[in-house]
Order: sequence, then C-alpha cells, then structure tokens
Amino acid sequence: MSSRSFGVAAGLDPEVAAPLAARCAELGYGSLWSNDHPGALGLETLAAFAEAAPELELGVAVIALDRHPPAAIADHVERLGLDHERLWLGVGAGFSERPLSTMREAIVDLREALPGIRLVLAAMGPKMCALAGREYDGAFFNWMTPAFAASARLSVESGAADTEHGPPPCFGYVRVAVGADAAARLAKEEAFYRDLHDGYRNHFQRLGEPEGTVGVAAADSAEAQASLAAYEALDVTVVRALASANLEAMSSVAEAAAPPAARAA
Repeated sequence: MSSRSFGVAAGLDPEVAAPLAARCAELGYGSLWSNDHPGALGLETLAAFAEAAPELELGVAVIALDRHPPAAIADHVERLGLDHERLWLGVGAGFSERPLSTMREAIVDLREALPGIRLVLAAMGPKMCALAGREYDGAFFNWMTPAFAASARLSVESGAADTEHGPPPCFGYVRVAVGADAAARLAKEEAFYRDLHDGYRNHFQRLGEPEGTVGVAAADSAEAQASLAAYEALDVTVVRALASANLEAMSSVAEAAAPPAARAA
C-alpha cells in the first residue's frame, strides 16, 4: 500500500504552515512537501514545517536547476538549518532545452554539493523515469493517472535493473480538491500546467485524458479516499492540496485525504 504525505504550494504563510504541519503529524502523514516556483522558495516553506512537526520527513518537489544551481541549493539548505537526513530534494530541468542531458550531467554536481541528501528526479517520460531509477534516490511523478503512474514505475524499475541499489521509491503529487467547488479548482490548476512548456504539453498529450480530470475532485472524504486508493503504483502519494491558503481550508483537505490507518484509529 502506498504511504501518504501532504504537499502545498511554496510561499504558504508560516503562521499557516506551522499549525498545518502539526495537524498533518496528528493525522498520520509520513512527510510534508512543498513545490518551488519563481515567486517563493520551497525550502523556506519546509523550514516552517520542520520545527512544528519534527518527527516528519520533509520534501521539496521540484527545484528547477535552470533557476537554482546545486551550490545555491546547498547554500539555502544550510542557511535554513534543514537536516540533511530528513530531506528529500526533488530536482528537475525546468525550461532547459535538453532536459534529459541536463539531469544526467547534473547528478555529479548535486551529489558533491548536497552530501547526505536524498535526491529525487522529476520524471514523466520513460527515458527520464529510467534515469531516475539508474542514478537518483527516487522518482517524482506529476500529473499522472493511476494507470500512467504504473507504467512510469515500470520504466523506473527498468532503469534500475542493472544497478546494485535496486529500484528507488516512486513519489507523486496527486492534486486533491474536496467540496462543492472541487472540479473547478482541479480544472483551473490543470489548465495552468497543460500549457506551461513543451514537457508538460507532450505529457498531457500522452496522457490523453479530458481536461480537468487528472487528479482528485471529490465531493467528500469518502470519494477522495476511494480515488487516492487507486494510486497503488506510488510508494508515496503526496496529496497536493487545492484549497485556499488558510489553515481551515488546508486542514479540511488534509483531514479528508488523511492516511486510512489514521482515520480508522
């Protein structure tokens, strides 16, 4: 069974992030994640999570190397006092014209600049998934259906076939909105990514799914739980909350999508 973690958009107010982290720990989530974007540094959001939920691991997915070279990422990690052993650091090529080559060549510099930190590669296509399996400590999927995630996992496993370490874990964001406006929230978020750059355009074309349907738009917790359970190919399902950036709205999604074991307790 996939374990479950919780994710937000970078830049969440620390006065929201801290109590949200504590609530996620109570709900049984295994780790807390933030994305990273030009308007906010995901590692700073993790720093807000770190103190409030010291028992949880932390992850950022993903930091684009065209904006943040490895040495700069290392400087941010040290400035923020983030524990290397708690951190999963997701990286991607961003708007690079040669994404596969960029990420193949980056691993040496990343290992040197970020010793002891587990490196997770953003992967959608089969070649990038295979590279994640071969060279990185994990693969991070984004905007996938359960069936597509299962196929991507096979590519990760194929890449790791001739390695000593074996297949690394597969993580993935699953956008989750709950309530009367859930479908509209999911459609708005997806529309932004569908035309963000060629990588996403090609990915959504391969998916072949109707617009506004890749993720979970649920009327209530029962529907959200049923939809999330289908992501069996993921070792870690990261519930990416689509909600207003306040504690009540974020907590509501966290509670609706909480790990089943915690809900049963």
